[in-house]
Amino acid sequence: MERKEDELVDGSTLRGPILPSFGYPEKELSIPEVEEQGQGQGQGPPHEALFLVLAYLPLMELLSMSAVCRSLRDAVDKDVLVWLHIIVEKPLNIMFSDEIMLKLTSRANGRLRTLALIGCTKITDHGLLQVIEKNPHINKLYLPACTALTPEGIVRAVKTLTEHYQASKSVRINGIYNLTKEHLETLSSYLQMNPAKIEVRKPELCFFHDHRNFSVLRIEESNRPIDVEICPRCNEVRTVFDCPRETCKKKREKATTGCRGCYFCIPRCEECGKCVDDEESGEVVCAEVLCSDCWLQLPKCNFCNRPYCSRHAKPQLTSPGSTGFICAVCHVNFIGDSPCDSVESQIAG
Repeated sequence: MERKEDELVDGSTLRGPILPSFGYPEKELSIPEVEEQGQGQGQGPPHEALFLVLAYLPLMELLSMSAVCRSLRDAVDKDVLVWLHIIVEKPLNIMFSDEIMLKLTSRANGRLRTLALIGCTKITDHGLLQVIEKNPHINKLYLPACTALTPEGIVRAVKTLTEHYQASKSVRINGIYNLTKEHLETLSSYLQMNPAKIEVRKPELCFFHDHRNFSVLRIEESNRPIDVEICPRCNEVRTVFDCPRETCKKKREKATTGCRGCYFCIPRCEECGKCVDDEESGEVVCAEVLCSDCWLQLPKCNFCNRPYCSRHAKPQLTSPGSTGFICAVCHVNFIGDSPCDSVESQIAG
């Protein structure tokens, strides 16, 4: 296991997939072999402009770059600016552990600004606190769905950050188990320890479809210091969504709660974020919720007349003479073979 984690950090596990064969037999190449082939073909060292984009690459691509050649590996390993914002999401989050986190964050030399761990279920309270103590300037701490973390561990981490000169600006903890009102109040008090740095702005509305489609690769400034609050419907600590429906907007303008609540209390359309009742919701292949307007606009399966939502839409088997598709369920029920195999054969043909 230790060997796999070392390979993940230095990018060696990514070496095979990112190096296309270009007519050569497919095999994993070491860094010296890559450089030797590149020089033999007259390619030379990487263009200088390539080094300028390293700080803007997602973590997966950044680790891949370190496996291309020696010069890129040295640039990735030694440039602190590349490691000021560490964002971990699929597929790296599956293997991301405390040990890997400590190794990667150490490359920032204590200057880490953003730590976003999306669904990293192996991260523990102890590992997080170690990173926080070594990087006191973190102002964005995003830990959604890191289910091995406890509310008490997160409170300790935020408290440690706010004990330094620069308090954390924002914390994202949706999906953490056993959050209570007391935890929320404690976190809110820590995030507001320095009133001089708090900007008084109109509360930002939170829509379900924006929340689901939000890309952590472009973390934007938000005036919400924390992403959870007390749901007015169930009184649980969860992300509470507003509704973009016109009738609900009018209720909101009149200072009424309207249909404001968490997703468990109020089902919302995956595409537009509007509140949806049982009578309005149409059947969907991927079991997500769609309002009638969005349901009508999406392409349907030729057999069952059900759509996929945009988030789960992927290459589907097309039907001859039709602009529609055949969903995975109908493909198994009526055709019998694997839909993935059929799609690949269509692409190859």
